[in-house]
Amino acid sequence: MRDRLSVFGIDIVKGSVRSRSRRPMYALVRLEGNEITSESTVSMFRLFRLLSEERPDILAVDSIQEIATDQHELFFFLASLPPQTKLVQVTGGEKKETLGKVAARYNISFDRFDPFAEARTSARVAALGAGAEVIAFENESEVVVSRHRSPGRGGWSQNRYVRKIHGAVQLKGREIEMQLAATGLRYEKKETKAFGGCSRVAFTVFAARGQVPISTYRGADVQVRISGKRLERIRFRPLSGKPRYMIVGIDPGTTTAIAALDLDGNLLHLESSRQMNMSGVIEALYRVGKPLVIASDVQEMPHSVEKIRRAFSAVAYTPKQDTPVETKLALTSGYPYENVHERDALSAALDASVQYQHKFRNLIKRVPPGHDLDEVRARVIRGQALDQVLVDMHAVAPPAALAEEAPVVSAGEGRHDERVRVLDGMVKRLRTYVAELQEEVKAKEYEIHRLQGRLRAVHDTRTTQLAKDAEVAKRDAIIQSLKKRLRKEERHGRTLAKRVERIRTFAELSVDGEAVPVKVLDALTRDGLRRLADDTGVHEGDIVYVQRTGGWGNSVLRDLADAKIRALITPGAGEGNVQIGAAFREVGIPLLTPSETGVQVRGRQGLAPRDRIEPAISRWQEEQAQFVREKESSRIEHMFKEYKSERGKEVKKGGGRNDG
Repeated sequence: MRDRLSVFGIDIVKGSVRSRSRRPMYALVRLEGNEITSESTVSMFRLFRLLSEERPDILAVDSIQEIATDQHELFFFLASLPPQTKLVQVTGGEKKETLGKVAARYNISFDRFDPFAEARTSARVAALGAGAEVIAFENESEVVVSRHRSPGRGGWSQNRYVRKIHGAVQLKGREIEMQLAATGLRYEKKETKAFGGCSRVAFTVFAARGQVPISTYRGADVQVRISGKRLERIRFRPLSGKPRYMIVGIDPGTTTAIAALDLDGNLLHLESSRQMNMSGVIEALYRVGKPLVIASDVQEMPHSVEKIRRAFSAVAYTPKQDTPVETKLALTSGYPYENVHERDALSAALDASVQYQHKFRNLIKRVPPGHDLDEVRARVIRGQALDQVLVDMHAVAPPAALAEEAPVVSAGEGRHDERVRVLDGMVKRLRTYVAELQEEVKAKEYEIHRLQGRLRAVHDTRTTQLAKDAEVAKRDAIIQSLKKRLRKEERHGRTLAKRVERIRTFAELSVDGEAVPVKVLDALTRDGLRRLADDTGVHEGDIVYVQRTGGWGNSVLRDLADAKIRALITPGAGEGNVQIGAAFREVGIPLLTPSETGVQVRGRQGLAPRDRIEPAISRWQEEQAQFVREKESSRIEHMFKEYKSERGKEVKKGGGRNDG
């Protein structure tokens, strides 16, 4: 059993595992306990020989890509390592950090351009428990005992030779079975019988390869191979199971938000939810790390946050006064958050981190390299003196060394006992909190009943007010509707008043004996006639003036004839427009021109001198009488011609029959 932890730290000096021409050369640093025993440059082949000879506890690298190009090569590399040697990636597992960050956590500085300095740093931080072990095999191994030589075709002594080999395989299998039974490991055995013994004996051992007390062996007749069962993909297991210390900000309420920072102020976790209760907050924080400081953004820490703080036995931090929104925005600028609750929780954590950073900087100057800065800072924040912390940490053996020196089963039991102890403490604390919560629930129920009574009273008042408001709204709607109707009727009344005024003016003009009033029609169409009827009306004996005759038709002439107007004056009634004149002759409406009537039009009304319009109408009527006489004479003449024609046809028909 080794007294001190043995660590190999390596880093590439030149070459690459991906190159076929320049194979990698490594800077190798041997660390025994806290002392570096040797430094050298080795090839991959030489490294494997040294690992097989010295069998260190840890092989530390800052990246597994320096020893394997892909997962297949990494499986081969891990299978070639001695069973008790762990491959540790000191920069972490799935989520990697830089070697500089990991070293700073232990107050170690180095030249990142020197491969030997990086190898020394990798070895030191791995010995202090940093990094993650690379796991490639399950807790199941296979031990195969088989022939080391082929029997061949042989000669006279062939049977004796075969019995000797198969007997040796069977004997070696029994020896291995006795060793497995003595260690208490569970296994399954499968033998392949052959002439004189067994040609192959396979053991499936339900334990990791490092726990199987069997070594690879090659003899004259027998060989023993041991291999682990591969995982589907490479896994990483933290070398130290100790959770990281955190500074946590909590914003309670309907939406609860939590923000977790490491002691260097880096954001680890930010979350908010409406369904997160106190147990959910505790569970979420346990998954991330161990809260060292619980912070709030108000001067007096809320009761729910105080309970969470006591659950972790954390240090409380509250500002001297409630943090204003401007300060919160300044603290959280540059950080991603989704709502104001996450902003408040994050600002509380950042405020606490800023307050402790000055003390942390002073501690870094006083702590010698090789100590876990997080543990030192945590103990100092809890109130311990720095000198006492350093003495206590120096007296305690490194956890990685203790874990290596103890037997495998004892290590597992130790971890199990530690986990049980932690869970027992958690259960006790949670039981206490459950009792407190039950008391709080009773108080809340009383408060709920009181508030429900107030709510019912407010509800009744509100219902009455809503009914009143609904009735008022209904009456307001009726009033608005009536106001609209009133405005419409008022506009209609004003229109009628204007119409009455025009009719009155026209009537007054009609009384005057010197001039005859004329009504103005904008177009000789049925729509124009309808508008005139709506405006001043069209009555029997009216004289109508129209400026435009385009679009006229027989229907509008019939309407004017039905209205029995006295005459129609238009500029289109000249001698050139024979068609419209004939149409007016047919309906019997005098069609006059402005020149012969002397009409004067202003707007919708006009005046025509009586001494000119009356003779014009008389002349038209005389012409109309002559037109009627000519029309009647033409009609009679036409009838006579038709009668004469018909009579001639009958005479011709009668004469034809007499001749026959």
